[in-house]
Amino acid sequence: MESQLIYLSDLNFNLDVWKRELKFQDDEMDYFEEKLEHIAIRNPGSEVMIQLEGFQNKIIREREVMGHLRHRIRMKKRELVQSKFENNAEVLFQEKQVMLKDEMATFVKMHYQLKEKMMDFFLKYL
Repeated sequence: MESQLIYLSDLNFNLDVWKRELKFQDDEMDYFEEKLEHIAIRNPGSEVMIQLEGFQNKIIREREVMGHLRHRIRMKKRELVQSKFENNAEVLFQEKQVMLKDEMATFVKMHYQLKEKMMDFFLKYL
């Protein structure tokens, strides 16, 4: 029983870290949107505005994915709380945790790819 509680605590720690990661990336997107607005105010022409609009659409999509991941994290935390006193939950949680871990890894990779493209765009137009 004690080892299961430690295991569940470790899983909860992972969820908290991922939740913080999503918060950081969401704050970063706020900052990037602000910079995109600065570029748009300058009326840079249609080619730049098309790129700018593409970045805005990607930010919207990224926020949708962040919302989905936050929801998954909340549900996982609820499951952990409910299972503290149940037996043999480890295998089920491990499988779900690995799936969520893979989703987070994919999201983080995609986020940083978008971030690099946006930073190049900012260097060019800010």
